[in-house]
Amino acid sequence: MKKISDFIWPIIGLAAVIVSGYLLYRELAGISLAEIKSSFSEIPVHRFLLAGVATLVAYAALAWYDRIALLHLGVRHISWFFVSVCSFTTYALSHNIGASVFSGAVVRYRAYTAKGLSAAQVAVLVALCSFTFGLGTILLGGFVLVALPDTLTRLNGYLPSMLTDPATARILGAALLGFVALYVIGSLLRLKPLTIRTFKLEYPRPQIMVRQIIAAPLELLGAAGIIYFALPEAGNPGFLVVLAVFLASFSAALVSNAPGGLGVFELVFVVAMPDVARPSIIAALLVFRLFYFWLPFLISVVVVLLYERNRLARAIKGEPAVESAPAAPLTAPGLDPKAIDARVRKHPV
Repeated sequence: MKKISDFIWPIIGLAAVIVSGYLLYRELAGISLAEIKSSFSEIPVHRFLLAGVATLVAYAALAWYDRIALLHLGVRHISWFFVSVCSFTTYALSHNIGASVFSGAVVRYRAYTAKGLSAAQVAVLVALCSFTFGLGTILLGGFVLVALPDTLTRLNGYLPSMLTDPATARILGAALLGFVALYVIGSLLRLKPLTIRTFKLEYPRPQIMVRQIIAAPLELLGAAGIIYFALPEAGNPGFLVVLAVFLASFSAALVSNAPGGLGVFELVFVVAMPDVARPSIIAALLVFRLFYFWLPFLISVVVVLLYERNRLARAIKGEPAVESAPAAPLTAPGLDPKAIDARVRKHPV
């Protein structure tokens, strides 16, 4: 770590875990472990199965992100199976360890360069996947703020009063939906890139944009569905409210830079769900952690070990490690293709 920021962000993430852990402890004071175990055991088997299906939807959507980025790059020779395994491993690791400590780009670089992609192409793929995820967050966030503008009032005392005001929330939601509309129109009309300071928004081809608009919200809908199905039916506020609280919790966790959003995510979710029994909320969040974080992490470690073992075996046999891939347009939202090439030449991966 050579820059000051390389030290600051891990410290901020650690501080966020400690502070949120203390606040969460205060919120859950008086709740026994036996109550949480009882709530966990009361979740019906069919609700566990539905939570599992929601997990598959979330990770399938993430794999679609990679596939869309490859189509944008003009790469079609990589199988769906390979893309799905690579995407699953990437997100399972980065969700748990944190992007600031172990970037998912490392896994993608190892996997996709073996399929013939250049470092610059992998950089575009990572950027486009990140933008697609952000697009889904903006789209769903704008929708829930317009449809349920009073949702953020659940976080009074934790957010500035301006943000928890329903009128302000509806305006913010409309602005977020307006950004998505601008992106759609820009792609359909093939407008020139929109430059905001150092950020450059390249409008993709309409075929890519349509896929993004469909795929972008699916991951968040699936992830929120895990918690929704794990919550008890009594007092359950409904999927839209759970989705709104999930988006607020997930956004706070991302901003905090805490590894896996540990503590931060749980704190916001518990505070924003006052109508549900606290032990039931904790049980649902444990199911979410189990399905979305811990089990995928264990599977991904096995996948990485097997993949590296296979590459080593091929190298020993003298088989070529890299396949050929076509040259592709190096454009993605937020990236300048010339800057990508310059950075790759200056700092080889």
